[in-house]
Amino acid sequence: MARISKDQLKNLQKTLKTDAAIGKKFGITRQAVHQLRIKYGLDYNRKKNKERNDTIKGMYKKGASGAAIAKKVGLSISQVYRIL
Repeated sequence: MARISKDQLKNLQKTLKTDAAIGKKFGITRQAVHQLRIKYGLDYNRKKNKERNDTIKGMYKKGASGAAIAKKVGLSISQVYRIL
């Protein structure tokens, strides 16, 4: 597993936001980053996820398709429908 300190991981969560993005930077999987968060007792970005989910729901209510929403927010179509 990559050697990422607790402080590094905290800072990376602020800048890169997702476990997948952090993992890509260090050449590890998002699951490995998740395990590091668990090890260090860090939570994921709940506030960011709520804001994103509210945006997705608002777009859907305005008539946007799942595919259009997915492209706009950078998620897969199945992730968008899971949020809805």
